[in-house]
Amino acid sequence: MKFQVLSLISHAPHPLTGELPSAADRLAEVVDVGVAAEQLGFDGYAVGERHAGPFLSSSPTVVLGALAARTSRIRLLTGVTVVAILDPVRVAEDYATLDQLSRGRIELVVGKGAEAGHFDLFGLDEERQWDLQKERYELLRRLWSEEEIDWEGEFRPALHGATTLPRPYDGVPRIWHGSATSLNSPELAARHGDPLFTANAVQPREAYAALIAHYREKFEEYGHDPARAHVAAGSGGLLIADSSQQAVERFKELYEAKVAQTFKPHLAGRAGYNTPFRTIEGAMGSGPQLIGSPQQIIDKILGYHEVYRHDLQSISVDGFGLARGEQLETLQRFAEEIAPVVRKEAPSALWE
Repeated sequence: MKFQVLSLISHAPHPLTGELPSAADRLAEVVDVGVAAEQLGFDGYAVGERHAGPFLSSSPTVVLGALAARTSRIRLLTGVTVVAILDPVRVAEDYATLDQLSRGRIELVVGKGAEAGHFDLFGLDEERQWDLQKERYELLRRLWSEEEIDWEGEFRPALHGATTLPRPYDGVPRIWHGSATSLNSPELAARHGDPLFTANAVQPREAYAALIAHYREKFEEYGHDPARAHVAAGSGGLLIADSSQQAVERFKELYEAKVAQTFKPHLAGRAGYNTPFRTIEGAMGSGPQLIGSPQQIIDKILGYHEVYRHDLQSISVDGFGLARGEQLETLQRFAEEIAPVVRKEAPSALWE
């Protein structure tokens, strides 16, 4: 299995102390952690994109550009590129530029985004989100794979003989499809033979397993080689302690305060927005969060792998308000105590 670190660049007051770092310090922290992730042997580092709520990830291309300048090996991903609200021409140009700067290390994870508020912000109809997603993704795909294209669609002016520059570094970068609650993204990914990145963040395992099963079934139906149906999975956050008891003692107050802080009452009842695992014991037992001893976390990842057969596991260390030093300690423990075991038990040919 391969491993990436994901940051949504959350910027809310600490759930226990109320402290809030400056935007400059928070962004610097994200870049520093990305550099450390490369040094620790992680395979990828991803930056989210949010245009609503307490996040600083509205310009992931800028942050990834800083990471490209300070790293040389690690793959740089998005999590997700909210293509449903963006102009595909601008996306093609921006990320091809990043692909050139990083010498072919860019991969996109595209999706409609997890914050409903961004549709209003960009003057778009949320009711048309899946139509927007499909049209804009398919145009992006053509812009990267073809030159001098003619195109007409519903949501932007027609193109005549269009070629975006720069071209990608070494062929079309891999595009994953982010999937959280709907069959639409797995369907679109399967139709085009693309990989699927399941959020695996707040719902029970069975919900994500259903999306992945649909993806694999449709992938083969559309005539693609099942061996190319790569899947990645999120984790909802990582907290490591020496034992289960120590994890509860050390993180219970923090975890449950963060759950309370991020609860969205206006979205109550809508899948994928509020976690049902509101206590740390529930999260450790049945939730997607990776909380506990190294062996507990190993067992949970391998348990997910039995169901998902995923190639890439994403982890996040900055979502609960851990200080920079604690984030780096967590990454180091994961790299030294967890990743080698999982890599051996669940090998993957992705990126090889």
